[in-house]
Amino acid sequence: MKSLSFEELNRAIEGVLEVEEKGVKVLDERKLREELIDDLIYTAVFGEEKAKGLSRWLIRAAALELDIVPSSIHDLYTIGMAKEEVDRWFTVPAMNIRGMTYDVMRQIFKVANENDAGAFILEIAKSEIGYTDQRPSEYTACVLAAAIREGYRGPVFIQGDHFQFNAKKYSQDPEKELESIKALTEEAIEADFYNIDIDPSTLVDYSKPTLKEQQYHNYLNTARMTAFIREIEPEGITVSVGGEIGHIGGKNSTPEEFEAFMEGYLEELGKYGENIPHISKISVQTGTEHGGVPLPDGRIAEVKLDFSVLKKIGEVARKKYSMAGAVQHGASTLPDELFHKFPEVKTAEIHLATGFQNIIYDYLPEDFKEEIYNWLKTELKGEWKEGWTEQQFIYKTRKKAFGKFKKDFWDLPEDVKAPMMEALRKKFSFLFEQLGAFDTRKYIEKYIKPVKVFKEKPE
Repeated sequence: MKSLSFEELNRAIEGVLEVEEKGVKVLDERKLREELIDDLIYTAVFGEEKAKGLSRWLIRAAALELDIVPSSIHDLYTIGMAKEEVDRWFTVPAMNIRGMTYDVMRQIFKVANENDAGAFILEIAKSEIGYTDQRPSEYTACVLAAAIREGYRGPVFIQGDHFQFNAKKYSQDPEKELESIKALTEEAIEADFYNIDIDPSTLVDYSKPTLKEQQYHNYLNTARMTAFIREIEPEGITVSVGGEIGHIGGKNSTPEEFEAFMEGYLEELGKYGENIPHISKISVQTGTEHGGVPLPDGRIAEVKLDFSVLKKIGEVARKKYSMAGAVQHGASTLPDELFHKFPEVKTAEIHLATGFQNIIYDYLPEDFKEEIYNWLKTELKGEWKEGWTEQQFIYKTRKKAFGKFKKDFWDLPEDVKAPMMEALRKKFSFLFEQLGAFDTRKYIEKYIKPVKVFKEKPE
């Protein structure tokens, strides 16, 4: 892979892509997949601004031409799963890819192609956008380029995960914090993120006497954001919006909390008009913590995960509110023997991140790893909490090296990448199988009608 200049880019596409006003014609798909796409995505990530912008547009236009279409999963959730029309239950894996994004996503599309999978989500959280140095348009380019490279076809679901309100900033200036979340959401939707998880659960106030009062700022801002999203979503697309009632890492959620949240949320949403499509799923706290809890020796502590939370809240969500059900966060470091239980209790979606990051670090050359860890100990020493061992500090902070060392990760030699990517491919395959995500393309074809949104090429 190499970065192309603007002039080199225009020469490289000759005979492969024919540029039109709002799209491209693919003249040589084999050459696009086997030769050009690697350089296009490398330029889209690391190129100079003019070439970077053109590369992202070319990748997106070529993807649409090949029927690789950024889509919303809303109808699968609010019809197929909410009404339990699907003939078997599956849990949709939503995967946060923090580093080596194109290479890692290629493994996901390989697994999807091999096993007829269509119900899976590629996502990035608000915090990850910052510390991994991946703005939404770059992330989308990686998704679409990986799909092109692997010959995938059909809807792809790109999600903004944990578009989270900062409680301290909100307390100081609620409108300013709301506007910052709106700005990020608008950027994401412009970049084809047609699935957005709004997270004001940080604003829940357990000191209030009633459940509805505790959830007030949560449901108020979830409604505001839902209405905003409905205003800006592209014509013909209903963005799938997720809500959250329990801050991940806090106390376990209850059906009563969920109903109190929904009562307030629907009242607020109704103020913006009739029949506005509401959230399609709800994230709950079941006893997990993002990334797991590292022990002093670096091992991950076992957690007591309460599957009944997912089951009970999911039942209420489907029967009372026509939603897909409950969403499990912070799950990738759970023991392998637990994953088959998520579809058994009809979990709608599961978010997976740190486990993939851990595999990448397991295969890194020792000298590169040492360079990263030394940087962490120097630059992030302020995050070293009292009582933490060095192993605990490194485990909790090493995700933040993906931005600083992004190009170094992408440029790792092939003999390092190959076994790492094979391990990741096996992990994705295992998770898809356990969650019932194999053979889900038929459900996507039934419930999702892709809408191609064309954009004029950059100047």
